[in-house]
Parts: sequence; C-alpha cells; structure tokens
Amino acid sequence: MIQSTLHPSAAAGLHVAIIMDGNGRWATAQGRPRTVGHRVGTRAVRRIVEAAPELGIGTLTLFAFSSDNWHRPGREVASLMRLFHAYLRAEVETCIKRGIHLSIIGQRDRLPLPVRTAMQAAEAATAGGHLLHLRIAVDYSARQSIMRAACRWHTGAEPSCETFARLLGEVDHTGAAVPDVDLLIRTGGERRLSDFLLWECAYAELFFTHKMWPDFTPADLEAAVQEFRTRERRFGRVPEAVPV
Repeated sequence: MIQSTLHPSAAAGLHVAIIMDGNGRWATAQGRPRTVGHRVGTRAVRRIVEAAPELGIGTLTLFAFSSDNWHRPGREVASLMRLFHAYLRAEVETCIKRGIHLSIIGQRDRLPLPVRTAMQAAEAATAGGHLLHLRIAVDYSARQSIMRAACRWHTGAEPSCETFARLLGEVDHTGAAVPDVDLLIRTGGERRLSDFLLWECAYAELFFTHKMWPDFTPADLEAAVQEFRTRERRFGRVPEAVPV
C-alpha cells in the first residue's frame, strides 16, 4: 500500500475525478485485443480506490462508460458490460470492509438488467460507508444530466447553484449534491473533458498525463494531488497581498 508523503489532513475532503482513458490503446500497442486492456484497467481501479483515502480524497468519481461509448463495436460494449457486472459483484465486500460508499451515476434504462440489479445491490450494501464516496459514471453524459436537471426546475423557484446541484444529484442517482470537483485527472494523453462533470468541474484544476490507464499507479495519483496542492486557486478573486 502506498505511503503518502502528504500530511493526513492536507487534502481532506478532496473531490478527485478521473477520466480513465487508454485501456484499448494500451492493449493494441501490445498486439492484444482491446478487451484485454479493459480487464487490466480494473486492476488500476482497485489500486487507485485503495490509495485514495490515504491522500485525503473524500470523493472519487471515475468515468467508466460514456453515453457516446454505445457507438463502439457491439462485442466491445458487451464485454464492458460483463466486466462492469463482475466488478460490482466482486468488490462489494471489499467496499464494505474499507468503509467505501459506492454510487453509480448516469442513465440506467439502457443498461442490461443484471448490471442494473448488481448496481442497486452494491449501492444498498455500501450505503453506510464514510471513508470514501466512490462514484462510477456509467452511460453518463454531463450535457444530458444538466438538461434533465433543468427539466426538474420548478417554475418560479429562486435560482441557485445549490438547488441545481441537488437536482443534478437526483438525476444522476447520487441522491444528494456532492462537492465540486477539485482535481480532474485524465490519462492517455488526451486533453479534453469529453462531456464529463461539466457543471461540477467549473473550477477544477486539470491534470493530464500520457500514461495509459492500466499503467496509472497510486504513486501517479499522489504526484497529481501533490501538484494540485501547489496551485493557487483564486475562484475569481485576487490574492490578499496584491494591491488593487
């Protein structure tokens, strides 16, 4: 297990979001089927989830399957659904033991019934976890979530970011608003958000790495968090020491 060099409270309550990109390319580069890369990528998920609380991360949101990913070859999509189903069934006991609350965000009506059943069972079984809120985005589109939340806005209601965040939590099945993203990490060398947590990433610090997701380690996560801690986050303000 990784030994953090950060003070235990240095990054308390951080919300880190990760676009886990590069599984297929990692496998192709080795002359193996893309599905192998996805299977190996689940090992990286386990490593990162285990390391996250030690780095002061309170909420971890992982982008597993976007709404646009339905356009991939049917064999690959079917393999991803089987893999996700197996992951949920295998990790529930571990999540319970480690105090991890697991939530799945995104649409659910297009997912296979066994996957939906496993999702609901995992969420119910881990509801008492308080060490880490692990959110996995499946069939997720930030634009779709924002539009569905907007449709729930009651006519005449006083507009507020807090109210809209609560509505987003409802449509994404989180049940409540979650903290805004502090740090967004994307592996695989690409430098875009790809319709991921657009509302929640309004003031997120962005960290891009060329490492493919299967090669991403707890040490890489720690390096990203350490760099985040060196950045000055002003949220539109100016430093107090600077004359205006």
